[in-house]
Amino acid sequence: MSLKKKIILSFLASFSIIVILNVTAYVDFVKIKEDLRYLELADSIRSKSLQLRRHEKNFFLYGDLKEAESVYRYFKELKYLIEHGSPSGKVEPALQKLEKKLNEYINAFERIDKTASEFHNILNRSKTRKSPYSFILPFVESTFLQHPLQGAELLRRTSLVADKRSLEILRSLSQEINSLRGLGEEILILSKDIDKTARERAENLISISQKSASILIPSSFFIGLFLLFVISQGVVNRLRMLMETVEKTGKGYFPLMPVPTQHDEVSRLIRTFNRMEEDLKQREEDLKRKEDELFQSKKLAAIGTLASGVAHELNNPLNNIHISAQVLQREAGKKASPFIKEALNDIISQSMRVKGIVSDLLEFARGGELRLREVELNNLITGAYKSLGYSMNLNNIKFVLDSDPNGVVIYADPEQMERVFINIFTNAFDAMNGKGRLTVKAEQEGEMVRIKISDTGSGMSNEGKERVFEPFYTTKDKGTGLGLAIVFNIMRKHNGKISVESEEGKGTTFTIVLPKTRG
Repeated sequence: MSLKKKIILSFLASFSIIVILNVTAYVDFVKIKEDLRYLELADSIRSKSLQLRRHEKNFFLYGDLKEAESVYRYFKELKYLIEHGSPSGKVEPALQKLEKKLNEYINAFERIDKTASEFHNILNRSKTRKSPYSFILPFVESTFLQHPLQGAELLRRTSLVADKRSLEILRSLSQEINSLRGLGEEILILSKDIDKTARERAENLISISQKSASILIPSSFFIGLFLLFVISQGVVNRLRMLMETVEKTGKGYFPLMPVPTQHDEVSRLIRTFNRMEEDLKQREEDLKRKEDELFQSKKLAAIGTLASGVAHELNNPLNNIHISAQVLQREAGKKASPFIKEALNDIISQSMRVKGIVSDLLEFARGGELRLREVELNNLITGAYKSLGYSMNLNNIKFVLDSDPNGVVIYADPEQMERVFINIFTNAFDAMNGKGRLTVKAEQEGEMVRIKISDTGSGMSNEGKERVFEPFYTTKDKGTGLGLAIVFNIMRKHNGKISVESEEGKGTTFTIVLPKTRG
């Protein structure tokens, strides 16, 4: 992400917090408004519930029909408030419960009202009867709603009412009135709970709004400050690291900076710098390798010139010594003493050894022209290994060739390539002391062929790996040190490469890379 985008996002983050604060404040304001309306509704319900109970008590106390009408009127007002007064438009559970109790209450009140009317009619019929206790009827009529059981007891004792149903009515009325008063108490308790809940909701919402404001306002400031600090510090730290790395590069070191996870301009600059460092390092390595190759070529050329001159100077005297020794051996025949025979044999064998060294010197110096043609690699490798068997005992060597069974064709000089494999196989045989595993793996990689020759021998030291292709360097008692130098020259003439990997006690692997076609 670019720095411009980061700055914009930081601004948007701070701005978003402010917007969230405003939206939260607006939502809280709407909720507070709703809760205030709900609080007004709860207060109205509580007030009308008290009025309902007051008129109920007056009705029972005085038996005034206007008080009963007031009870019905306040019931209707409470129903309307419950059904239409909620700010959310939905009847909440507490209001539903209150509505249910109001319905039970008004049903009970209607039954009491109807029963009271029926009892009035009974009393009116009883007023026509003559009785010494007739003066009691007005008292019973005015108090039966307040004390129905006492009225029923007076009527029973005085027998003022002939209809026995009046007594049942008064007893039933007593139960209904007690039940109604219980419902009235429940309605008052529910209305008070609704009022209390509404006040608590309003207070909680106001408290939450205050806390939100006290948290979000400082948070928006500190988050903006934190984002600014993080962005600036990240940029400054990475630029400081880049400056230090540039200074090291100027001194010839090529360190890489940690790969950044960000995607801003500084990160792209660091990635570009790392690629430049890698390119510079690769060019430095290529230049060093070219210098080493040039130095090696000059050294080989100088040694080749010297070797060629020495070989020519030694070749003729060696031939004369070898031929003369053979003539002496033939002339002496069986008459010569054992000492003379042993001396002549030693002269002949050593002259042959020196002739081999001279031959290697000439081969190293001249190399010979390449005679390139198509060669099947698998046959070339197996042929070289079989040729090695004519001069060495390979019975304890396990030879493994891992290659394409359909064959691999390369464009090379078969004689010189055979010499490459024979020299490497010979070194492997000597390193394994004639016992071990020799593995050759050939892989095709596009237009190139990679050949790995691995043995299970004693391996090489670090110095041996560095000098293995130098002329006259050898760790053998009777070696000339020219075998791998000749291999190196042959590979160079074929536009190929050869390298070595080895560890003391764990074997050696030579890797040859050759083009499949003429370069």
